[in-house]
Amino acid sequence: QVQLVESGGGLVQPGGSLRLSCAASGFTLAYYAIGWFRQAPGKEREGVSCMNPSDLSTYYADSAKGRFTISRDNAMNTVYLQMNSLKPEDTAVYYCAAAGSCEHIATAKIDYWGQGTKVTVSS
Repeated sequence: QVQLVESGGGLVQPGGSLRLSCAASGFTLAYYAIGWFRQAPGKEREGVSCMNPSDLSTYYADSAKGRFTISRDNAMNTVYLQMNSLKPEDTAVYYCAAAGSCEHIATAKIDYWGQGTKVTVSS
């Protein structure tokens, strides 16, 4: 069964950190680009970061630059999103998605979606 499962969300104070995980099963993550998206209450889903499978090039939304880091562990079939210096406006449900490339991710040509993990940044 093909699945992407996110974990690592939770409640964190402003300025804190979280590491989200996106674990794949039923397919080899190393051959796919992985993107992270988020959707805040009442807002549209937005792209946060993406990593290509071949050259491991990465992309970040302006809101994530300098604070978030995407990485992958192909041996674990898992991609991570390290989030530092979290702000209340980072509160959202975070989703990972797999596609052939970050270009496909950006144009919504998604092969697989995860179910999401909730991040709440609040004091």
